[in-house]
Amino acid sequence: MPELPEVEVVRAGLAPAVTGARIAGVEVLDARSLKRHAAASGDFEARLTGERIEAAVRRGKFLWMPLAGGDALVGHLGMSGQLLLRTSDHPGDDRHARIRLHLEHPAHGELRVDFVDQRIFGSMAVDRLLPTADGEVAGFSADVTGPWARSIPSQVAHIARDPFDPAFRDDAFSAAVRRRTSAVKRILLDQSLVSGIGNIYADEALWAVRLHGEQPGDTLSARRVRELLMAVRAVLQKALAEGGTSFDAQYVNVNGASGYFAHSLNAYGQAGRPCPRCGTPIVREAFMNRSSHRCPRCQRLRMPRRAA
Repeated sequence: MPELPEVEVVRAGLAPAVTGARIAGVEVLDARSLKRHAAASGDFEARLTGERIEAAVRRGKFLWMPLAGGDALVGHLGMSGQLLLRTSDHPGDDRHARIRLHLEHPAHGELRVDFVDQRIFGSMAVDRLLPTADGEVAGFSADVTGPWARSIPSQVAHIARDPFDPAFRDDAFSAAVRRRTSAVKRILLDQSLVSGIGNIYADEALWAVRLHGEQPGDTLSARRVRELLMAVRAVLQKALAEGGTSFDAQYVNVNGASGYFAHSLNAYGQAGRPCPRCGTPIVREAFMNRSSHRCPRCQRLRMPRRAA
């Protein structure tokens, strides 16, 4: 599933092409991709046609485009979703294309955005905007001055801020981690506490600070939580700089190009290969219907007395 770096690569690629563009037409090729579009929001095609897109915004793994009319177009990539930027005359023969947006941009002319989704776990929807609970800017965007900046789609309002968000509070995150008895990897994947960190980047951050994924949160010192958060940001930043992690053709940017962070992975997907730090073979373990990867020597489970 695309995680924060992959979605941010898509957002950054879309932003220049969609900001200020008028939606001239909409094609819904597969209504299953509208499963999160509420009927109360009106007909999807009719609601969008003629609207102007104000920006491309992201929080965690969610992406939305505020509309001049006051709502937002929300996109969730699911497991295999892609938002591909096309010229207006690009062939329309992609059998996995589910929705097409035909745009007229004042500087770039006629463009098309194709929502392509092989497994149909992703979606697009028109959703109402709500004020952010803390009054801060809702998500990451190149422009945070518009009247929409402190509003968030109702479908995204329950998602916590991500580690790149200027309003993310390190001290509150640390305190929350140290109050929990659950495993630290489960905590990192809890989108109600911190968003954007998925299985890949959790494994990589835990490897970086030599933490076992099953280490209970309340056994960690404040210093260890700070180290972990620094590692999370470093891993996400490196992945972002390398275009995200692409294991197959489903993980691409708006131009269809793959990221290459997969070549920089130290733990995730490296089962049987030597740990880059100590040479011990990386192990793969079952975790929440997925897998965890760690070094059994560097990342040992330690059960000291609960942190004071």
